Amino acid sequence: QVQLVESGGGVVQPGGSLRLSCLASGFTFSSYAMRWYRQAPGKARELVAHISSVLPFTNYADSVKGRFTISRDNAKRTLYLQMNSLNPEDTAMYFCNAHPTNYWGQGTQVTVSS
Repeated sequence: QVQLVESGGGVVQPGGSLRLSCLASGFTFSSYAMRWYRQAPGKARELVAHISSVLPFTNYADSVKGRFTISRDNAKRTLYLQMNSLNPEDTAMYFCNAHPTNYWGQGTQVTVSS
């Protein structure tokens, strides 16, 4: 069955970095664009970053542009999100999604706090 498993979240101080991973199985990973979303308590889910399936095209929310980098390794069936210069407003549950499907992971929590 389809599985997306996120990992790499944790607690980090402001200005710190984290690298999230999303391991995919059960579908042809290389054929799908992939996205990272996040959802903070009491807020709507927000699209953070997008990467196309081929000739990787990337796009970012204005709030993370220049700080976050989305990438993928099709051979490893893995999606990544490198997050630098983190600030408390980045605190949220982060989810990966195969676009345009309803395939979602369970999420990984990122908390930025001093």
